[in-house]
Parts: sequence; C-alpha cells; structure tokens
Amino acid sequence: MSKQISANTQLEDVQSSCDKRQLRIDQVGVKGLRHPILLRDRAAISQATIAEFTLAVDLPHHFKGTHMSRFVEVLNAHGRELSASQLPRMLAELRTRLHAETAHIKMTFPYFLEKAAPITGAKGLMDYIVTFDAADRAGELDFVMLVDVPVTTLCPCSKTISDRGAHNQRGNVRVALRCSGEMMWIEEVIELVEASASCELYSLLKRQDEKFVTEKAYDNPVFVEDLVRNVATRLNQLERVTWYRIEVENHESIHNHSAYAVIEKG
Repeated sequence: MSKQISANTQLEDVQSSCDKRQLRIDQVGVKGLRHPILLRDRAAISQATIAEFTLAVDLPHHFKGTHMSRFVEVLNAHGRELSASQLPRMLAELRTRLHAETAHIKMTFPYFLEKAAPITGAKGLMDYIVTFDAADRAGELDFVMLVDVPVTTLCPCSKTISDRGAHNQRGNVRVALRCSGEMMWIEEVIELVEASASCELYSLLKRQDEKFVTEKAYDNPVFVEDLVRNVATRLNQLERVTWYRIEVENHESIHNHSAYAVIEKG
C-alpha cells in the first residue's frame, strides 16, 4: 500500500541538490504554455487573445535542477487576463522565487485588426503574429517586440522583360525592434511594413477590390532587396528605435525556393 500523502508532507528536494559537473545553464524553464492575455490597442480598445509562453531562468552550476512548478505558479498568479504591463513584475518574481540572476519571458500571440477593402469598404479581420521577448538581467530590463507582417510583392525584373503580366509572391516580413522611451504600437509596425511592399493583404475582397490590389502591386514592383531596404529606411527615421532586425522571405511563385534578405541595425 502507498503511504498517505498530504500537502504538508515533507519530500526530498532533488532539484536543489548539488551538481558536480560545474556547468551553468543559460536558460531552463517551461515552453509551450498557453494562457489568455488582454492587450490594449492603439485605439485604446482591449483585445483578448491567447499567447504561448516560454518562461526561463539561468541555473547556477551547483544546482541540479530548477523548480518547474514555480514558473506556472508565477504565470497563474497574474490572473486569467494578463497584460504586457505585468511583464516586468513577473520577471522580478521569477528571479526571486527561483533564486536566479536572469529571467526570460517570451509570449507569442495572434493579433487581429479589422481592415476595410480598398474600394468597396467590405470589412474583415486580418491576423498578425506578434512576440514580446522580455528579460531581466540582474535588475536590468530588456524588451524586444517582433511582428510578422504578410504582404504582396511583384518582381520588377519580370515586369520589365515580360510582354504579358509579371509574377508576384506572398512575402513575410518579420520586424524585431527595441525602443528607448515610447514603444511603437503594433499597428505602427504593420502600417510601416505594408507601405514598403507592392501591396498589403486583406481578408475580404470583392471583384472591384481585387482589380485594385492587382493593379496596385503591378504599379509598385519590389525585389526582396527593395522591401527590406524600404522597411529599414522608414525605421531609420524614428529616433526612438534603437535597434532592429528585419527579415524578409518571399515565397516565390515561379521557383521552388524563397528569396531572402536581412538588415540589422545596432
């Protein structure tokens, strides 16, 4: 028969036992943990969505393991609707509860914007993938926002050399950035990227709208090199952006591979 166990039963703390390999672990924790969050958008309207979390801390060389349950406890302690403003406090709690020098929280979530079609005004929801990557290193906070924006691009070379039409592709632009002082709104990043492409995407288009976006892309051809430079040029005009990394991948329509470009500042 198994022994009766209560919440007050004292059990051996194996994680806190000594490890003799003398190897510090940079990050250890939990990954793939889903939790509801509540965000305030630029229009001061709250948007509820679900984020996938990674929570981690560093582990000194002399400890065998970390206490995984404490990561979940810290996350759950902040309620069912977590906001981005709570991240600094959560990071501090992770460092304290797990006796760590550094703590990391990464949360990835879909973010929705209602967009009206360019001619008919028909409205539909567009979703964008956003990641907040925050760290507390001995009390020094670091915050990186990443936004994935899908766009349309049309090949300038194809347009120049072809008698009929030009091939286009779905592009994905990932912008990661740090700001000093005032952060950028997610909407700002999306609008900046979409203005840099041949045309933006919509979830709902009628025939009149489809004609418009097809011709707009044709009139604004960009290589993958043009797109990454366009985004970088616009970010360079914003003094509050202290660092960025822009990755662009065009999923080619006439090749079995993608075109790819990166610019990093700082």
